[in-house]
Amino acid sequence: MSVAVPGIAYAAGAAANAPGQAGRPSVTVPVAPPPPSMAPPATPGTTASGPVRQQPARMPFYVATRGTTTLYVLGTLHVGDPADYPAGQPFRPSILAALAASQTLALELSPDELLVSQDDVSKYGICKHDCLPGLLPDPLWRKLALRLRGNPAALDAIKKMRPWLASLVVETYDSLSAGLQTEYGTEAQLQNVYLKTRGKIVGLETLAQQMRAFTGLSAAQQREMLAQDLVQTPAQNVEDVRTLHRLWRVGDADAIAAWQAAKSEKLARDKHVSATIDNRIVYERNRRFVTKMLQLAAPNKPVFVAIGALHLGGPKGVLQLLRQHGFVVEPG
Repeated sequence: MSVAVPGIAYAAGAAANAPGQAGRPSVTVPVAPPPPSMAPPATPGTTASGPVRQQPARMPFYVATRGTTTLYVLGTLHVGDPADYPAGQPFRPSILAALAASQTLALELSPDELLVSQDDVSKYGICKHDCLPGLLPDPLWRKLALRLRGNPAALDAIKKMRPWLASLVVETYDSLSAGLQTEYGTEAQLQNVYLKTRGKIVGLETLAQQMRAFTGLSAAQQREMLAQDLVQTPAQNVEDVRTLHRLWRVGDADAIAAWQAAKSEKLARDKHVSATIDNRIVYERNRRFVTKMLQLAAPNKPVFVAIGALHLGGPKGVLQLLRQHGFVVEPG
């Protein structure tokens, strides 16, 4: 599953994004700047004969049709690598053609709401005093403080955060440590292409709805979220981020969903509480996304939908929900 300082990340969920980012809301999460070594710049591959021609990432992309109604559905990452979006051709031809044909681009949040999302994150996720140590069991707080001991600015900032926001911040650091960059999130790259010829970009949910996915979590759910982020070492979390990135580049939504399900099973401290978190942050939002997609859909007026990759696959994913509403869903 984004105090404003440099290093703000565009990442839910879907997120985005230790792996959870791709399915968690895309609100902006405040993070203190990591050491420069945490986010090495990506460089294009080379051979003895010169640079390798970069190919865009495949990405999970599907075409859902019901009669003359068409929905193009793309699974996004809220962070990325420059190599994912080559300058001359940032997306595969089929994705570019779908963008050109679509009357509307639908993201998790509209650009206008995303711009103000950090205000709401600060309002609901940050206390006026150092509240986090008192909201966590002492062993969990000590574990978090140990994790951030090398970044005093981050440790000082996180003390004022509620556990759900602290969890997103830890995930954001893992993404930055994996060398992924917020400016290469899929949504930003899509808008660069779409706004050159079109202008209608809408949100599938409101900022208030997205924030309630977190602010409505119980204390136990928030603690479980943060505890899961701290089960593994930073290096293990970084490797998971890179694995998700590789799976996303391959573009199989069901493979991504299966990988995430296995990971959730492994990291859960309390399996029942963990399942309720997934339901609130992923599955309830999947149903909301599909409801809005159906409202936007109309005969002969294609809509292009871009949401966190973890929302697409699996038995409770957006693609399966569309099938239940009579759509034929095929890889794009």
